[in-house]
Amino acid sequence: MDYTDQISAAVERFWRTRFKQHENQGSATGNKDAGNRSAVTGGAQLDGFIRLLAVILEDAGIANHEIYTKKTVLPGYFRPTKDWDLVAVVDDQLLAVIEFKSHVGPSFGNNFNNRVEEALGSATDVWTAYREGAFKPSRKPWLGWLMLLENAPKSQSPVQVSEPHFEVFEEFKESSYAKRYELFCERLVRERLYDAACLLLSDRDNGLNGEYSEPNKEVNFKAFATSLSAHAIAFAKMRDK
Repeated sequence: MDYTDQISAAVERFWRTRFKQHENQGSATGNKDAGNRSAVTGGAQLDGFIRLLAVILEDAGIANHEIYTKKTVLPGYFRPTKDWDLVAVVDDQLLAVIEFKSHVGPSFGNNFNNRVEEALGSATDVWTAYREGAFKPSRKPWLGWLMLLENAPKSQSPVQVSEPHFEVFEEFKESSYAKRYELFCERLVRERLYDAACLLLSDRDNGLNGEYSEPNKEVNFKAFATSLSAHAIAFAKMRDK
């Protein structure tokens, strides 16, 4: 299935929600959050993507009441709980877990590292919890991670790396943050930390018209959605038996 129109609508909603939150922040007090913090702390920007993935699950045979965008807290192993963005629980079995993230400038360096550490930690935590039986009687759930990155000069420009003792891997030398996110998403899947990952790029001007790009077919939205749908369909068939 071609999801171009649905993705465009979700991208447009992201930017419009973000700009509206930034404008409205502090309207009551007269004090705006510093920098882009008002937009970051506003929430709801990725709701269009959350709803789109929920519809994909519904089309695969999962009932609406089995798909949670609230009450998405799951037990962890290294911490008591984590609040995810979308969780599907069918017949007391954990079917799917998805995290949605965005990264908008002007700061890309520290925030990139934070996103990487969080995604790696979350995957390790949930898979260890699964191994230890936290989600019994669930079969292996589907785990996904989606990133919408601002396509901007600072995210596309080459970045120097520090090598005081050992050389970094060649592919990271002079790589932009956009390229680093692409490599990261690709490796999340190849290392089997996530069943699928998705990277979308959009700039703040054309994004208001729903424009976006996908730099890597291996981690584009179609691959992401197809993997999730296939898992849900297979689960539904097992459920019928």
